[in-house]
Amino acid sequence: MKTDYSELLKAVTVIAEQAGDRLLNVYDTDARPADAAALRDALDRNERVSADGTRAALTALLPEARFVGEAEEAAPLPDDGDWWVIDDTEGSVNHIHGLPDWGVSIALVRAGTPVLAVFRQPVPDLTYTAVVGEGALVGERRLAVSGKQGLDVAIVGTGQAEADQPDTYGPIGSSITTLLDAALLVRASVPSTFPMLQVAGGNMDAFWQYRPVLPGVAAGSLFVAEAGGVVTTIDGKPWVPGSDTILVGAPGVHPGVRAALATTDGSLR
Repeated sequence: MKTDYSELLKAVTVIAEQAGDRLLNVYDTDARPADAAALRDALDRNERVSADGTRAALTALLPEARFVGEAEEAAPLPDDGDWWVIDDTEGSVNHIHGLPDWGVSIALVRAGTPVLAVFRQPVPDLTYTAVVGEGALVGERRLAVSGKQGLDVAIVGTGQAEADQPDTYGPIGSSITTLLDAALLVRASVPSTFPMLQVAGGNMDAFWQYRPVLPGVAAGSLFVAEAGGVVTTIDGKPWVPGSDTILVGAPGVHPGVRAALATTDGSLR
């Protein structure tokens, strides 16, 4: 029997929009933190502002659901039960530098699979939603991946997942070098949700990442899948929470990116 997520989606959307409004109230396009202390203070403020009330509101919706914390961000989740995966300020470093690529990400993982996702981007007032088996939307518009065939016409990208992941630096650099020679254009950006949304919307054609953390890819993986894209690990295995790589792309581009990445030194040590 198919689960009806419609009422839950509406409620989660409101929660994400409220958190986004709180962040918008402390957003300043002229913000330029001058040193490490100012940067850390601004990041901490964003977490406090966005998180205020979010988890309590989600608990009221699903009292038995657990929340992914630091210990679960890169680890496999149990195959049973519900988990909320939240990034209170996805792209917080952009927010505190006056850039627009930031938002609030909320995903529900049920029995080890993302089944519902909301991403609220206050600038420029966009709300993305997805439910497993029902497609992905931005506002009322349905998302669809690109119809491109082949890597030579593809816009692809990658980016670091966390600041302190030295074992990913070599694979990231090697993968960019390889794809620069194969794709039309290669981008490197943070945070990961934005290029994944662009893949879901057909603006980009593929995105890969080494050592992803679940709050950065849980929602995006569902958006891409529900928009008709392919979601795997870099070596082509099914992506699941805890996988140490992720590759998402349009069906006509994903195989080429996977083949190209197979020629790089992508070993994580």
